[in-house]
Amino acid sequence: MPFRYRLQKVLDFRIRKKEEQLQEVLKAKNEVDRIQGLINANNQEIAGVIHTMRTTTDYRQMDAYDKYLKHLYVKGDQLEQQKQEAIKALEIEKEKLVEREKEVKVLEKHKENAKEEYRLEERKIENKMLSEVGVQKYFQKSKDRKEEEGEN
Repeated sequence: MPFRYRLQKVLDFRIRKKEEQLQEVLKAKNEVDRIQGLINANNQEIAGVIHTMRTTTDYRQMDAYDKYLKHLYVKGDQLEQQKQEAIKALEIEKEKLVEREKEVKVLEKHKENAKEEYRLEERKIENKMLSEVGVQKYFQKSKDRKEEEGEN
């Protein structure tokens, strides 16, 4: 009879949960990357506005550029806050993933131990059968010898 792990459904369930958690980690990482892209775009826009303001702007438009730059700086601060929140969420998801991996490893280790116990039990049964066969052969041979001695 082949080895059959009695907790295989639980192991499969935990593996599925681990894979789902891995997807959540990837989503959180993508969110951090998306926000970082927005921050980079905002910083490039700030640099472009500053360059334009210094090179081609009339002094009468400086007030409008200053207001726009303040708006971009506020937007940059908000994006940095969003990034920090996204990083915290990513760390939480990573911690959950580590827990899921631990759960899977525990059951995989249990499965390996159960498999080893099964192999040992199979060897014991096989040795017992061989021993019984050996005992039967021994008694048969001793019976045959007695019969031969009885004939002699």
